[in-house]
Amino acid sequence: MAFTPYDWNQAVQQRMDYIEERLRDGSPVVALSLPDGVLMVTVHRTQRKLFEIYDRLMFGGIGNQSDLEAARMAAIDFAHREGYQRSPDDVTAHRLVGSVLSPAIKRAFADPFSAPFVFRGLFAELGDFPAADQFFTLNYDGEFRRETLYAVAAGASEAENRMLALLHAHVDQATRREAALRLALEAWAVGRLHARRAPDDEEAARPSDAAAVLQDALATGTLEAALLERHSRRESRFRLLARAELEPAVADYRRGAE
Repeated sequence: MAFTPYDWNQAVQQRMDYIEERLRDGSPVVALSLPDGVLMVTVHRTQRKLFEIYDRLMFGGIGNQSDLEAARMAAIDFAHREGYQRSPDDVTAHRLVGSVLSPAIKRAFADPFSAPFVFRGLFAELGDFPAADQFFTLNYDGEFRRETLYAVAAGASEAENRMLALLHAHVDQATRREAALRLALEAWAVGRLHARRAPDDEEAARPSDAAAVLQDALATGTLEAALLERHSRRESRFRLLARAELEPAVADYRRGAE
């Protein structure tokens, strides 16, 4: 039986619909540039979602855990091989996403006889100052985009747009870590809320709706925040923030849930 261009287009559309539906319930990831480094924030229910890739690179994402793990391991393998064979300076998020991960994910998505990646990833690269930080969001079809100062990955494009609008409006006010954590959590809640809403739902979401979503998530899940420290003297710049560092930013939401 011949596989026509029409069949291929239909198969691609069906794969898109399937993946988008699977991603819709994913927990968003938010990343922000700060004077003391790059902050990445999410909430998880079971497995960790934020990881170090290389000295100045970290990764977070949404989707199937196995697909996230496959992307993470491919990124780590490339980064360490490139750093060993060439130079650590050659290990950049742009090369990692554009030369390695994007082509492989695009091939898997376009091949109707292979399983696509149920995946949307966010890669952050630490620069010498906040304006030099770079963020790359990689989609399940292999397409990617570059951002500066802040970036998000969420379960729907409308959710990402709402999150980016919130960050754009308030990022200048969040240069300290606690304020940045609060802003990231607000953006997370907005993304979670709008990803779950039906595409044809025209009813406006209220700020209280997003606050309720966040309160519920903190009550049933685990807040995870990672920092790439800009001026660290440690061998590894990456570290997960301790509970004591997170608690001031979430105390009001936890009290609201009681």
